Amino acid sequence: MGEIEIRAANPDEWEAVGGLRWDSVTEFGGEALDSREEFAARFAEWAAQHRDRHECLVAVADGAVVGMMWLARVDRVPSARAFDRSSGDLQCAYVVPELRNAGVGGRLIDAVVERARELGLERVTVHSSPRAVPVYERHGFAAEGRLLHVYVVHPEAPPARR
Repeated sequence: MGEIEIRAANPDEWEAVGGLRWDSVTEFGGEALDSREEFAARFAEWAAQHRDRHECLVAVADGAVVGMMWLARVDRVPSARAFDRSSGDLQCAYVVPELRNAGVGGRLIDAVVERARELGLERVTVHSSPRAVPVYERHGFAAEGRLLHVYVVHPEAPPARR
């Protein structure tokens, strides 16, 4: 495999990105509702409709998309210190199995963080698998005890504690 380029995805690559997203679910036993091809086509349409708030960065080798990460941006409520505020969420990180542990994921993380800086985002969060936590930590992410979340629609979600 040749040199790996990290860059923003082009619209003509969104179906390939959708295929990776499908792979990311099915690789670990998740059940897909559509075939890979159907999902990838629908995903490309979604990416086109959401490009104002979701940016995809890709890893490309020999013309093929071999990794992806998404930066989702959300506006925040103004504060007295900064009226225009936004933050980001790193989503849908995936690198094809044969290129894992080769630094591709780390390069994608660095590219997402750099893009967040360019956009002036206050912070970037990520919901990581336990296996990937050390990678994110090596690239500047840190766990914070105040960041909490609750699943509100996920069918396997544990009930909220009261």
